[in-house]
Amino acid sequence: TRGEKQSLKKLESSLKLYAPESAPALAIKATMEKTKRRFDNYGKQGLLCGSDGLPHLIVSGDQRHWGEFITPGILFLYIAGWIGWVGRSYLIAIRDEKKPTMKEIIIDVPLASSLVFRGFIWPVAAYRELLNGELIDPSV
Repeated sequence: TRGEKQSLKKLESSLKLYAPESAPALAIKATMEKTKRRFDNYGKQGLLCGSDGLPHLIVSGDQRHWGEFITPGILFLYIAGWIGWVGRSYLIAIRDEKKPTMKEIIIDVPLASSLVFRGFIWPVAAYRELLNGELIDPSV
């Protein structure tokens, strides 16, 4: 592929600068072998590759490639929701403090730590609050 050829060409031009059996030359030869193996592995794994020979994320109707998009996408949404839920819970927990803005600047680590572990089940907690009418502040 074009990407493989370009990578190897750059390495070969670097290789010419050193004596054949010198340490830098041996390191470059090892890198060339790794590059060849990497591109071979890309070809064997059935990844959708572009003209550069590198795998690309292409969302198509092909169910064989759904795992390349759906699993990371759901994991991203879960982690982003977890972070957001813990942040929201922290702000709710400190709003009745004497100086809540100071608790936003200097984080109460024990409180935040306990909320991080409780935030693990954020989808269930969010759904429960939605049903109870507590998810959205009515004064907003």
